[in-house]
Amino acid sequence: MVATAATSAFFPFTSSPDSSDSKSKKLGSGSTYLGGIKSKPSASSGSLQVKANAQAPPKINGTTVVTTPVEGFKNEDAVSSSSPRTFINQLPDWSMLLAAITTIFLAAEKQWMMLDWKPKRPDMLIDPFGMGRIVQDGLVFRQNFSIRSYEIGADRTASIETLMNHLQETAINHCRSAGLLGEGFGATPEMCKKNLIWVVARMQVVVDRYPTWGDVVQVDTWVSASGKNAMRRDWLVSDSKTGEILTRASSLWVMMNKVTRRLSKIPEEVRGEIEPYFINSDPVVAEDSRKLVKLDDNTAEYVHKGLAPKWSDLDVNQHVNNVKYIGWILESAPLSILESHELCSMTLEYRRECGRDSVVQSLTAVSDNGANLGEIECQHLLRLEDGSEVVRGRTRWRPKYAKSFGNMGQIPAESA
Repeated sequence: MVATAATSAFFPFTSSPDSSDSKSKKLGSGSTYLGGIKSKPSASSGSLQVKANAQAPPKINGTTVVTTPVEGFKNEDAVSSSSPRTFINQLPDWSMLLAAITTIFLAAEKQWMMLDWKPKRPDMLIDPFGMGRIVQDGLVFRQNFSIRSYEIGADRTASIETLMNHLQETAINHCRSAGLLGEGFGATPEMCKKNLIWVVARMQVVVDRYPTWGDVVQVDTWVSASGKNAMRRDWLVSDSKTGEILTRASSLWVMMNKVTRRLSKIPEEVRGEIEPYFINSDPVVAEDSRKLVKLDDNTAEYVHKGLAPKWSDLDVNQHVNNVKYIGWILESAPLSILESHELCSMTLEYRRECGRDSVVQSLTAVSDNGANLGEIECQHLLRLEDGSEVVRGRTRWRPKYAKSFGNMGQIPAESA
């Protein structure tokens, strides 16, 4: 009776009184075995046949007791009646829908936490996932950079190459943020149609102080007109916490046809694209009008030959990146100056591009040996093996002071 009541509670069916008595007798006599063997119906009982996969029921005082409902009932003759249709069992399964909604809300919350991320330390990068922003009426682009451990040199300060990479990165991001980035790298849509690219012709950089590991620098950049066929771009690098000016840079850019590799005038269509972003301002670095000296084998004091570009030194325009030239210039700088002085200003004139098959020579001459407050001035030349000039340069070096970069024997306390 216990088994009948349990099964009827879950699987109601209609049976005659005789069949009920017959099944009750069989259960009581122990003739029915529930260990996975079918119970054969008698002629006088109904047509119900039972399959069970449950374990053998326990016995208490010799009496068989069923403690759990029998699972897997099936009418082999397919004549068992279906469950009655009620409001409850006609409802859809809401579990999958609720799980999907929960997943969506959790993902949205995670994204919101990332957008609303706040730094836990003041020296951490304020906008680690951003690419800068437009400020000052949409004419100045601003981007922050955190000085990484792999960007500092032997002096525990950022290298000049690191600073130049920051300048180059903000320039290209400025073009993209202004919507002037076409299919080319730093080229407007009209420039892409005419196979034109920007190339730097002159660069002046003044470094007042080098940032150290963990510092966050703020780089502002903007563009101005320079004559009829050139554009000037200026940069101002400052400490994001104190506002102290660290580096100032000014550059002159011209257009070149990337097919013929010759300089080109600025077409009117291109001028119409870039002129709305020009600022009428003076250069942040006063122009050094002194002529750069051309060195040769007789006037150069230090020569480093056999400098060849690697594949990683090339940019998307298939010529050597501008920052690489600075590293090549320093290859011929005397070690005594590198150890005792730091680069404080630099003027470069780019004469021609350098390709992946080029082999370059670096020449340096010391022109002012510390007569002015211990500062040293050097003249530089990068040339190809056939004598063709690539870059002319002039650098100025100031003595290194311990207060500029802290104790050389340990990491600065602020960066630890």
